[in-house]
Amino acid sequence: MSKLDISVVVPLYNEEESLPELAEWIDRVMKANGFSFEVIMVDDGSTDDSWSVVEELASKYSFVRGISFLRNYGKSAALYSGFDAAQGDVVITMDADLQDSPNEIPELYRMIVEEKYDLVSGWKQKRYDPIGKRLPSKFFNATARLVSGIKLNDFNCGLKAYRRRVIKSIEVYGEMHRYIPVLAKQAGFKRIGEKVVEHQARKYGVTKFGWERFIHGFLDLLSVVFVSKFGKKPMHFFGTLGIITFLVGGILSGFMIGEKIYHLANHMKVREVTDQPLFYISLTLVIIGVQLFLTGFLGELVSRSSSERNSYQIDKRL
Repeated sequence: MSKLDISVVVPLYNEEESLPELAEWIDRVMKANGFSFEVIMVDDGSTDDSWSVVEELASKYSFVRGISFLRNYGKSAALYSGFDAAQGDVVITMDADLQDSPNEIPELYRMIVEEKYDLVSGWKQKRYDPIGKRLPSKFFNATARLVSGIKLNDFNCGLKAYRRRVIKSIEVYGEMHRYIPVLAKQAGFKRIGEKVVEHQARKYGVTKFGWERFIHGFLDLLSVVFVSKFGKKPMHFFGTLGIITFLVGGILSGFMIGEKIYHLANHMKVREVTDQPLFYISLTLVIIGVQLFLTGFLGELVSRSSSERNSYQIDKRL
């Protein structure tokens, strides 16, 4: 296959009405800028005629390629398959609902090629979504910035550009598509930029995401941050918490025992240790501390048995 400038990966689910217009729009932009390109449409188990439309577009346009799932696996799975098939030097992702504008592609490409960014994320500064979707999104993005340390305003924007090496070095799974910038940073790609992009009002169909995505998104954020920091050294996390918890419980127990001995030595009234609520709190802390420490130990055993325990991203060789 000849070298391509750009691969456009389009995950889709029940978007039959918008696909012909999207393909025509991408074609127009690419030809106006002289790019060699391909468009990979990944049908994530659509229940409408989306795949039939993709087949028609593939017969009409030589640049259209298609991948179809037997069932709905989610956006992360669609992106992973699209990334695996992509051949372009720069990979652009965009949603199939026409809310992402292909007119942004030339500038995104330029930022990757000329400004040497590894990843450029779109920022829908002006959105045409209802306030019930915008406000939770602002909170979600603020939390993601705080936890990840990546200064992006819109982590979940579907319009992004990547250097080819980036998408071949990361694994997108579960619902981690929201955190591809975080995954890229963990893989060593730290030149992450942002571009304000135009957001279109939805023209066909309805949104495929509900409120549950914000709950899932927060849990996924905790997962990706934890795995990145402690995936290969779980004892550092669980062992530290376990030791601290155990020591707190032990110190409280020692204090109560010491207090009883002091009272007995001075012939003072003694309150039984087992009659004090603090005793049960300290006992619980000791037990939890031991459990956390054992969890870290088991995590270390699992980590050492992993086939990827010595998997590293090598930058250069001589």
